[in-house]
Amino acid sequence: MSPRAPIRVKTLTIDGREVGAREDQTILEVARENNIFIPTLCNLAGLSNAGACRLCIVEVKGVNKLLPACVTRVAEGMEVTVNSERLAKFRRGILELVFAERNHVCSVCVTNGHCDLQSMALRLGMTHVHFPYQYPRMPVDASHERFVMDHNRCILCARCVRVCDEIEGAHTWDIMSRGVDCRVITDLAQPWGKSESCTGCGKCVQVCPTGALSEKGKSVAEMSKRRQFLPYLTLMREGRR
Repeated sequence: MSPRAPIRVKTLTIDGREVGAREDQTILEVARENNIFIPTLCNLAGLSNAGACRLCIVEVKGVNKLLPACVTRVAEGMEVTVNSERLAKFRRGILELVFAERNHVCSVCVTNGHCDLQSMALRLGMTHVHFPYQYPRMPVDASHERFVMDHNRCILCARCVRVCDEIEGAHTWDIMSRGVDCRVITDLAQPWGKSESCTGCGKCVQVCPTGALSEKGKSVAEMSKRRQFLPYLTLMREGRR
């Protein structure tokens, strides 16, 4: 067996600060290692990168468009801007569109006070929504004996899809359709309670950033997520390969 090629180290700057990184790392990973905050809703340690929410957009010198930090690999001499008025405006706009697309009413949500979307809106200074609310009529699937899927609160981050596939190995969840009709489904759009692949482990509920996936019989105070198991399970899985 041939030895693995050595991983090269790259030097780049983030907001004028020089940092080192492995060539296989993303901008988001390097920023987190150096305690530089980049907002994200779809990314979660232990799961693959999806680039779904686009909140982690950054500016890279010499590139005209904004790039998602979670799926953009570092390069030697790269100059990255994480905090700017332009980025703040775009990120708030993205959040406003997320709120306007579905029915996110924090005051009546089961995860009020324990919601990544709510917390991110506060952190990014979003005070109101400039876009017209769509108020779609989305279904609520309560067919499972333990859990509920409320499509009104789903932000299509695909965390549930990835954890079920990559960690649990069941791939019960997937994403159907496009645009305003896009939503997550179980199996071939079967009710969750009739799924033949669901193991009932609840990992999808634990990684959901909003109240879209919740556990029946839980109070608001009990809806905080427990995600510490993800990096550990990922390491165990990679160790078996």
